[in-house]
Amino acid sequence: MKRKVLFHIILVFIFSLSLWSEENRNIGNADMSTIRLTITSPAFKAGSTIPKKYTGDGIDVSPPLNWDGVPEGTKSLALISDDPDAPVGTWVHWVIYNIPPSEKGLPENVPKQNSLPNGSKQGINDFRKIGYNGPAPPPGKPHRYYFKLYALDAVLELPAGIKKSELLKAMEGHILSTAEYMGTYQR
Repeated sequence: MKRKVLFHIILVFIFSLSLWSEENRNIGNADMSTIRLTITSPAFKAGSTIPKKYTGDGIDVSPPLNWDGVPEGTKSLALISDDPDAPVGTWVHWVIYNIPPSEKGLPENVPKQNSLPNGSKQGINDFRKIGYNGPAPPPGKPHRYYFKLYALDAVLELPAGIKKSELLKAMEGHILSTAEYMGTYQR
């Protein structure tokens, strides 16, 4: 009889321990799910006008960008900037990838070169140039310019100078999280 009671006590203890462990795992997951990838710029507010400095009407340097919430397991980041309102269809302004996940953003005026000292590589934009070229829309209504950030579970084995379409294809199956930031510009 004593053995039977002792056996039941042990079973209840083990069952209670497994429930406690499951509750703690769920709490941990809930906390992690509140962390999400975000991208911002100190140069302009989301949805507002991109300053002339960062456009084809200014000195045409890339704006500073900051991000947070890079998920665990991220091996590299990629960024694509494009204008879906261009008369010829979506116009690509910037393709940059293999950004180390330890980076917290990109500084203003990223050099227009194939590879950067931190290992990042830049692709070719629709101006047929390496690096960033800013807004230069035809006169008329404002255009939207998106800065799309991708957290990837791989460092991409791609040469510098690729197009957006090649980057998107290479990222398939490797995207852990995305974020975007949008500014506008018109002439």
